Amino acid sequence: MNIWVVLLIQSSFSYLSTLTFAIILNIPRRSLNTCAWIGCLGWLAYWTLWQLGSGKLIANVVGAFMIGFVSIIMAPIKKTPTLLFNIPALVPLVPGATAFEAVRYFALGKSEAAFAYLLTVIMVIGAISIGFMIAQMLGQFLHPVEQKKIDRTP
Repeated sequence: MNIWVVLLIQSSFSYLSTLTFAIILNIPRRSLNTCAWIGCLGWLAYWTLWQLGSGKLIANVVGAFMIGFVSIIMAPIKKTPTLLFNIPALVPLVPGATAFEAVRYFALGKSEAAFAYLLTVIMVIGAISIGFMIAQMLGQFLHPVEQKKIDRTP
């Protein structure tokens, strides 16, 4: 299949999944489109790196970093907290199918396979957390919060 068609399909579904989850979470209307584009950008960063062979963990770190960093940039522009962008935009990166397989294998009594899937889920969640943490640290470095000066005169 042509790479442009694949990119269009990946972009469309990541945009729609983020948009529908943002609607379910009652994100303000003025932020819905931005939120969906941030989710699309994070997914495309993940998908591109995964296709280039970097592995799921590095791809998830970069995807989550992209979501976190762009959210930090867009929050003051839209005058909303970054959390309103982060949570719905994270949906495409969540390892839902892998978690389902872990539960399925636990239910079938195949605990060895279930633990393998569970370990994958835990590592992906950790990678996403690390990506967000790096974005937050970079955001604080670029825009440090000004400390209020305390008047110490008696």
